[in-house]
Amino acid sequence: MKYIVTLNGKQYEVEVDEIEASVVNVSNAAPAQAPAAPAAPAAPVSAPAQAQGAHVIAPMPGNILAVNVKEGDRVTSGQVMFILEAMKMENEIVSPCDGTVKQVSAQKGSTVDSGAILAVVG
Repeated sequence: MKYIVTLNGKQYEVEVDEIEASVVNVSNAAPAQAPAAPAAPAAPVSAPAQAQGAHVIAPMPGNILAVNVKEGDRVTSGQVMFILEAMKMENEIVSPCDGTVKQVSAQKGSTVDSGAILAVVG
């Protein structure tokens, strides 16, 4: 399929091939990116906390620049809970649902891996 795309006032012709795709994994977490300087790793989440509530997951490795919540805070779906820096970009990590913050596992300045549980909302 061919498309005409306008970018900064200039038109480009773009051709896109159609392929078959399937959904492998769906996550409510916001996108993030790659790590910067190493810092203290995030504390592991205990098994009981993992069993209860929705997990706020790091979508990519990076550094935690800000933690906007603490345990016991009420949050709404889409509320920014963390700022994750990856590849020199700041990414907002949001709450997947309304609820109360049950656990915060990442601290400001810590480095997290992709898939790390940053918090639990229940």
